[in-house]
Amino acid sequence: MRKKNVILEKVPVSTYAAEGKALARIDGKVIFIEGGVVPGDVVDVRLGKSKKDWAEGRAIHFHSYAADRVTPFCEHFGTCGGCKWQMLPYDKQLSYKQQQVNDNLTRIGKLELPDMQPILGSKHVTQYRNKLEFTFSNKAWMPSEAIAEDGTIPRQNALGFHVPKLFDKVLDIHTCYLMAEPVNAIRNTVRAYALEHNLSFYDIRAQVGWLRNLMVRILTTGEVMVNLVIQHENKKDREALLDHLLATVPGITTILYTINPKLNDSIFDLEPKVYFGKGYAEEKLEDFTFKIGPKSFFQTNTSQGEVLYQVTREFAGLTGTEIVYDLYCGTGSIGIFVSRQAGKVVGIELIKEAIDDAKENAARNGVNNAQFFAGDVVDICTDAFFAQHGQPDVIITDPPRAGMHEKLVNKLLEIAAPRIVYVSCNPATQARDLALLDQMYAVKKIQPVDMFPHTHHIENVVLLEKR
Repeated sequence: MRKKNVILEKVPVSTYAAEGKALARIDGKVIFIEGGVVPGDVVDVRLGKSKKDWAEGRAIHFHSYAADRVTPFCEHFGTCGGCKWQMLPYDKQLSYKQQQVNDNLTRIGKLELPDMQPILGSKHVTQYRNKLEFTFSNKAWMPSEAIAEDGTIPRQNALGFHVPKLFDKVLDIHTCYLMAEPVNAIRNTVRAYALEHNLSFYDIRAQVGWLRNLMVRILTTGEVMVNLVIQHENKKDREALLDHLLATVPGITTILYTINPKLNDSIFDLEPKVYFGKGYAEEKLEDFTFKIGPKSFFQTNTSQGEVLYQVTREFAGLTGTEIVYDLYCGTGSIGIFVSRQAGKVVGIELIKEAIDDAKENAARNGVNNAQFFAGDVVDICTDAFFAQHGQPDVIITDPPRAGMHEKLVNKLLEIAAPRIVYVSCNPATQARDLALLDQMYAVKKIQPVDMFPHTHHIENVVLLEKR
């Protein structure tokens, strides 16, 4: 039987592993450690799992701290699920992220690689996001000292972020540094009004309560969009709350509300209604303008998203004549961004609403050499389709974290375009896909781009050329 409550004492932390977990080695055994530790710390670790060659646990006591550790800047650090690397200097974060990309491509992909280009750090390390979503809950997360002696936990309304691994607990956020103002003013104003007027916060277990979610977008153009998600219509309270928000917080350019009676928080099958303003906002990448609606996907770090797209365009090596296929094109942002250097752009995306946005964004920017199609790439890219739209000279693929489906990888091998530019938000699944493509394609360039400071997440762009 596995021993319960095993504590390893004075463990020296050596580096970081995948998913931002710290790593130590004891007598050849790998120990993965959570709990805000930094390479160089010496800690006691309570094990949660212990196998023959590896174990994982949480730091419960620090004997000494790494020399380069810094003080976290946020009062919610350690409880909130975001910004877990605040205690690490930014240059160290970049170094570990570059190492993460290299480890994934070599260990998982087992690929022959060129020298990796130095990671491109974010211009802004706080207030870099253009979108945040907050959750209302009648079960605020409480520190252990707030729990009564009889074990009861006081119920309290909260507006903030879900606590990791506790789906029904929400941390009440006072100041968040992920987005510029007026995000904190908006959230705190809504919460204060709701508490003062006894408006009900949602109970995710009982599926009751009125206030569910609050989405805020603040864009580099200065536009501010708010979407309030409620469980059912209550016109009197809704109008009073939104009027109070408009009167209290200056600078809001549009407000929407969405009625969500479902069991889940997704709004993609719902229709937000405009309460104030034009119902959307606009964002710029270089001199391209993009319409951003309440359900639109857009790179959440605008300035660094521009850098990511510039790398993608450079890797594509366009001369003005190439046919470019943009897979997982979303609202068309990458395809539109490279359109001036391409002969033709063909964008393909599964979600029809995103394709509708892509077509509108192309029209708004006077892009006449791009066409967008809704559906699965495997189904769309037939011989008849290629006969009509042309064989691709360059394929750009930007899949979700799960990477590309094996059917799509096989389709890319069948299409056999001269160049593929693979944009990834998960180097582990990217490495898996690159290994499958290795029979036909060689990796020529690798460029990590940091989109999310103070987290372990990293974007990576790879150029593949046909052998």
